[in-house]
Amino acid sequence: MTNFTNRTDNSERILDQLEAGLPVGELPASLYGSKEIYEREKRNVFGRCWVFLAHESEIPAKGDYVLRKVGEDNFVVVRDEQGEINVLFDACRHRGVQICRADSGNTSHFRCPYHGWTYDTKGNLIGAPLWKNAFGGMDKSSNGLAGAAKVGSKHGLIFATLDPTAPSLDDYLGGMGWYLDLVFGLNEHGVEVLGAPQRFVIDANWKSGADNFSGDDYHLGTLHKSVWEIGAFPVSFQDNMMGYHIQASPGHSLSFSMAPNDDEPGPKFFGYPERVAETFTSERISEDQLNVARRSRVFVGNVFPNFSILALPMTEDGANFPPTAVLTIRTWQPVSEGKVEIWNWFCAYKNMTEEEKQRSYRAGLGTFSMGGSFEMDDTEPWITVARTGRSTAAEVLDFKLNYQMGMPGIGIGHPVDDWAGPGKAFWTRYEEGVQRNLFKFYLGMMKAEPGQWPALTFDED
Repeated sequence: MTNFTNRTDNSERILDQLEAGLPVGELPASLYGSKEIYEREKRNVFGRCWVFLAHESEIPAKGDYVLRKVGEDNFVVVRDEQGEINVLFDACRHRGVQICRADSGNTSHFRCPYHGWTYDTKGNLIGAPLWKNAFGGMDKSSNGLAGAAKVGSKHGLIFATLDPTAPSLDDYLGGMGWYLDLVFGLNEHGVEVLGAPQRFVIDANWKSGADNFSGDDYHLGTLHKSVWEIGAFPVSFQDNMMGYHIQASPGHSLSFSMAPNDDEPGPKFFGYPERVAETFTSERISEDQLNVARRSRVFVGNVFPNFSILALPMTEDGANFPPTAVLTIRTWQPVSEGKVEIWNWFCAYKNMTEEEKQRSYRAGLGTFSMGGSFEMDDTEPWITVARTGRSTAAEVLDFKLNYQMGMPGIGIGHPVDDWAGPGKAFWTRYEEGVQRNLFKFYLGMMKAEPGQWPALTFDED
């Protein structure tokens, strides 16, 4: 039984349990339900880490904008008159009123509805009603909209951080950048998003999605058994489990389902149509990256904290349509310790035909969307994970979750040293080191003092 006497900070107690449990593959269940933990996450994780906000194809023209979130806070992602991308806190400098009232659009300025303070697309204050009488002599340059401390883009994926001490985006991604190149840089055309993101809220904790997409492949044969029964996925469960788990760099993890060689029958290049796959070359990526992509059936990964990527061949109707490549990107947007809003985009390579894009989009809608077969499977268990995490029983019983798969002597997963890419690689996908990697970096962020960062490479461990 846990002793609760003289306890002043419940989050510190849970983090101490996490620190003690990680080396033996145990996590405190309360990590998924504690309000104190969640309040600390908002500042230490979402207030500091690089987070994904949008894709550049969503704001192609000058003045285009979308309204997105960092943690619980609204930010306007806008392309200014010079074509640069700015990430602006959605709060007027005068009284903190929201200045953007639409999810997306095109504008030359943002005007506060309260007192009329007006800002350009760089966030500069350009005027207000009765300026001479009310504010004549005041410095406009120091009263613009607040912006993210740093903004970065990789393959059109726009990230931002609120922490001026944060490392560069490339340094933060570390080895994960190699895998983003592999998925998004296969040809010169690049990718675009297909429509606005879906958004739906479930009664779960945001970390369940990040945990799952870091490489929880073990659940596929149980939770998603019906997917194989209806022919939605073209590879058997056992063959699908053959592949690699990769700890790309601290916090960032991924999983490949992969054919053992190029001659193996079945989908290649994540199931992209052969016409499209013929345009995939090593002009923008290395031969090693191209060879990994060629053998790949599934890529699933998570950029810490809450940006996930999935590429695989799927169909929503196996009786009428063969599987085709689906590329979805998503964020697990925290709402509270017990609610998460899933933001879900579908992407396609720009040189795909409209018919190919629509086929991919429809396959995605039928599988990985708010009404998709995979989504309805996944969200139900995550709801109960959060329920357990905030339960009195989990706290009083000091209830621990088992994250031991792939540890020495447990299961068939084992480290390999002949992997072509960066990071720590394991064969097969029966392995949970990818999740332990996520939570080790999470622990470092949660315990770090302002301005301090956990190790960004494994060499610094």
